[in-house]
Amino acid sequence: SHTHTALSSSSIPNMFSLLSFLTVNILIAFNGVCAFTSPSFLRSQSVAFATSPSTSLHADGKVAKEVTGEELEIMLTGDWDQPILLDAYATWCGPCLLMAPHFEEAAQEFEGRVRFVKMDTDKHQEMATRLNIMGLPTLMFLDEVQPEDGDEAGEAKAVLKDKIEGAINKESILELCNFHFFDGPQPNGMTSN
Repeated sequence: SHTHTALSSSSIPNMFSLLSFLTVNILIAFNGVCAFTSPSFLRSQSVAFATSPSTSLHADGKVAKEVTGEELEIMLTGDWDQPILLDAYATWCGPCLLMAPHFEEAAQEFEGRVRFVKMDTDKHQEMATRLNIMGLPTLMFLDEVQPEDGDEAGEAKAVLKDKIEGAINKESILELCNFHFFDGPQPNGMTSN
């Protein structure tokens, strides 16, 4: 005799969640790019992911500007007016999509003091490779290093202050910007090098 288990309506959402989880993990396994390993992302799942109205600098209504690999290279090698926070992401990456409104809200709070930029790693694979982006999303906190005596004058160089792989919430982004760019206190849970 064969036993058949009937699916109840309450088990369907659980199966859907399981299938979604497996699909994402299969994408991770094949693409090897998206990372779910950030403890801060796991802690921030209860955070509301709603966006607030934007006070925009750009035509798309966002403060955080979408850049190409070429535009980013010009920013990193040209004249600096502000530190840069880069969000390297992909449109298919779930944690990237969850973090996007947090990144934009943090950009609004630091408008005029930190340049928030986003780069789609699928569209700009060469730059993503050059930046050694191995997981998504990746936040790169970049600042200018002034040439020292004896270095070529006038050639600004970028220094990587920090690199975070995995989605984090707005408060963590704000704390890290204050720490790396404005001599703020070290965020909780961060160890010094």
